[in-house]
Amino acid sequence: MLYVPVNQPRKRMKSEIKTTGDGLPRVESIALFSTPWPLYSRPSIQLGTLKAYLRKRFPDLEVRAYHTYLKVAERIGYKLYHSISERTWLAEPVYAALLYPERAKEIERLFYREARGKPDLQKVDFRALTGRVKEVSDQIINGLDWKGSGLAGFSICLCQLTSSLYFIKRVKQRFPDVALLVGGSMFAGKMIQGLLEAFPEIDFAVNGEGELPLSELISYMNDPEVGRDIHSIPGLVSRKEAKNKKTVSFHQLQDLTTLLPPDYDDYFHLLKTLPPGKTFFPTLSAEASRGCWWRSAGRQASEKGRGCAFCNLNLQWEGYRSKEVSRVVSEVDYLTTRYKSLSVAFMDNLLPARDCKEIFLGLAKLEKDFRLFAELRATTPYEHLKAMRAAGMHEVQIGIEALSTSLLRKLNKGTTAIQNLQIMKECEELGISNTSNLILCFPGSDAQDVAETLRALEFALPFRPLRPVRFWLGLGSPVWEEPRAFGIKAAFNHPNYAILFPPDISRSMCFMIQSYRGDRGYQEKLWRPVKRKISAWNKAYARLKTGPLCSPILSFRDGRDFLIIRQKRLNAEPLTHRLLGTSREIYLFCDRHRGLKAILAKFPRVGEERIVPFLNMMVGKKLMFEENGRYLSLAVRKD
Repeated sequence: MLYVPVNQPRKRMKSEIKTTGDGLPRVESIALFSTPWPLYSRPSIQLGTLKAYLRKRFPDLEVRAYHTYLKVAERIGYKLYHSISERTWLAEPVYAALLYPERAKEIERLFYREARGKPDLQKVDFRALTGRVKEVSDQIINGLDWKGSGLAGFSICLCQLTSSLYFIKRVKQRFPDVALLVGGSMFAGKMIQGLLEAFPEIDFAVNGEGELPLSELISYMNDPEVGRDIHSIPGLVSRKEAKNKKTVSFHQLQDLTTLLPPDYDDYFHLLKTLPPGKTFFPTLSAEASRGCWWRSAGRQASEKGRGCAFCNLNLQWEGYRSKEVSRVVSEVDYLTTRYKSLSVAFMDNLLPARDCKEIFLGLAKLEKDFRLFAELRATTPYEHLKAMRAAGMHEVQIGIEALSTSLLRKLNKGTTAIQNLQIMKECEELGISNTSNLILCFPGSDAQDVAETLRALEFALPFRPLRPVRFWLGLGSPVWEEPRAFGIKAAFNHPNYAILFPPDISRSMCFMIQSYRGDRGYQEKLWRPVKRKISAWNKAYARLKTGPLCSPILSFRDGRDFLIIRQKRLNAEPLTHRLLGTSREIYLFCDRHRGLKAILAKFPRVGEERIVPFLNMMVGKKLMFEENGRYLSLAVRKD
């Protein structure tokens, strides 16, 4: 069992841990931890993948995965847990108050400040919340069965910093002879040195993927006389060498086919122990690739050559690798069969562009009623989307980020506003929920960017609204690396870290979330009309999509030689438009965005003098969108 009663803690088992000649413990079993605040309804793919890999590499090694966040979510309530986990500055204060009780009042004020606009969180008793979290967290730690364990690894991603540090400190207090290792996207490259120096409980840190560095560390700890010196293991940094190691290399798998499907047995075992009414059907995490192929392509397409300007996710990867189509399909089939759940979330930064369609055609052939999620680029072809929907794709997050082509160039997205509107329309037509973001207040954006955005929003009304997110500066992103190119005068740790941590730590460490000086006030004022427009968009969409049939806001029915378009309106009866003959053909031809030259070539007998006025009329009625001489019909086919 993973847990034992609080009043029956296991005693420290120092004598059960054997050590090597250099003082490092031998590893007969390893514990892997994922602490709050990931989505409680998904097992950790980091832990599951590591566990499967280590069990294959070391058949005699006992590997235990502790998805501690699930137990914490069950104890404080799933709804409250979810609300807290949605924002970094709501999640991090909870364990920060436990780590530094002398700072609790200041940390509590931060929590309530960030909870503004969330009535359910403003009513939360922060001290009572931290008390419940401490109780269940200590129960987990006291209930650890540490027979022969010499090593514990912590996966630290967004929103997991203070919770991981709390568990690390408590585990080290209880089991001082155990070596502790950290990895994950929250700390990579230049961040590792500060982490190891600030927290002496941590013995090792992994830069990037954990499979190879962790395996070589285990091999060394169990037989230091054979193999390499511990300080020469690529991708691994020890606390002793943190000050001297200027750069940290990657040590990652080149062939993902060597991976087994993730092992989620520990998560599902824990789920079965929860009381009645607290169990549910989880979403299974899967991966088809690692890295970002757009970042690699961007090296040739962009002078900066670093993918999206705001993104720092690739600090943990080097290059792009993908699994074979048959492997992806068989893994999803295996996971859903083994764990009897049909919801699957692909955790890839980007699905493989070349094999994407084949993957979902293969999944459809399994004849399982999947409910799938994935992240996509806006350039994903319609045929791929159709294959995804047929396989069970219900929700996607597309890298839209902006509805201004001039701003998209600054973001280095390699896309245009009309492409973004097209894939929004296609998701609407296929019934795929599009939960994508629109970045506001990007440094260096100007009045043209805002004007283009406001114009595009006039045409986006029929489609599911984008979620506005204020730009935040990520350590290691292209914007952070080249601040002057984006009008940033100075970059530094986000000031909230100075509230969460004592001065000696907040000043000496480099944190993932940065802040900056520049044109922030100007950007806030500049983007205010866009915020208002998005708010109105949300309200209008919600009202126009109500009703028993929830029909599209802008739709058409085809009569073979004529077309009827229905356009819903707020506080008014719908408008209907009938297109006959060639007008119908032109509208259907622009179902995908087309340049004027292509339209004229398609309909040579009509003539530019008749086609252009028709296109302009369609744009004026908000039935088509035009950008730089390209036209997109906006109505979706009604079933």
